[in-house]
Amino acid sequence: MTPPTNPEESTAIRAAVRAHYGARAADGPASPCCGNPDSAPALATLYESPDVANLPADITGLSLGCGDPLALASLEPGQTVLDLGSGAGLDCFLAAQRVGPTGHVIGVDMTPAMLDRARANARRLGMANVEFRLGEIEHLPVADASVDVILSNCVINLSPDKPAVFREAFRVLKPGGRLSISDILAERPLPESVRADLRSWASCVGGAIPAAEYVAALEAAGFVEVRVERQFGAEEAGLEACCGNDALPVFSARITARKPVSAPLVE
Repeated sequence: MTPPTNPEESTAIRAAVRAHYGARAADGPASPCCGNPDSAPALATLYESPDVANLPADITGLSLGCGDPLALASLEPGQTVLDLGSGAGLDCFLAAQRVGPTGHVIGVDMTPAMLDRARANARRLGMANVEFRLGEIEHLPVADASVDVILSNCVINLSPDKPAVFREAFRVLKPGGRLSISDILAERPLPESVRADLRSWASCVGGAIPAAEYVAALEAAGFVEVRVERQFGAEEAGLEACCGNDALPVFSARITARKPVSAPLVE
């Protein structure tokens, strides 16, 4: 079992992640996820939908994901969608096209610079059914049982308290609501030297946990029908050369789960 972080470590991790992605927002378009331009996958490889090609290049160019969380989300018109760690808004904009004008998409991010980018992008695209809120994914600024589908793309690995993320996701989902995530998982517990490296955390590696732990945390929060599908290996996901280590046992995966229909409205 991966040891939990203590409060001081959690604070340091969040500060490092916020600073890293704030700088990425200021720098503009970059390669996905870890940001290694020589090994990161092309956006067309990550996303199955051709819709991504219809968005401006400077918006898609700031994608920092490791997969396509919309591929298994089965979004429908009129639904309310929540994106955990929405960044510059790419997945929110793709979701907004699918839920249509009667639907609603909420992006939550803890980095003010990313929110500024996302809000400017939404205005530019004229997407009135999208909004972005400042907040941590462990403490969502979202009402109980108000969301049909939750998305997240290469963000939950950044959290030092993943059980809290999953409890919050369970809280805000409607009974029967679904979770569709792309994230970085570990083949086995990572060395303590990697977990202690703040740069490694910010690069989507240091916080990766084994799939079995990820599943157990989702189930402990109340989720059912939890499934994990391996998508990319470390090299394919642009993580092979992260943090000066070319042999990290990590991979990109799709994770889906559901809140039981019989779950109470307020947990």
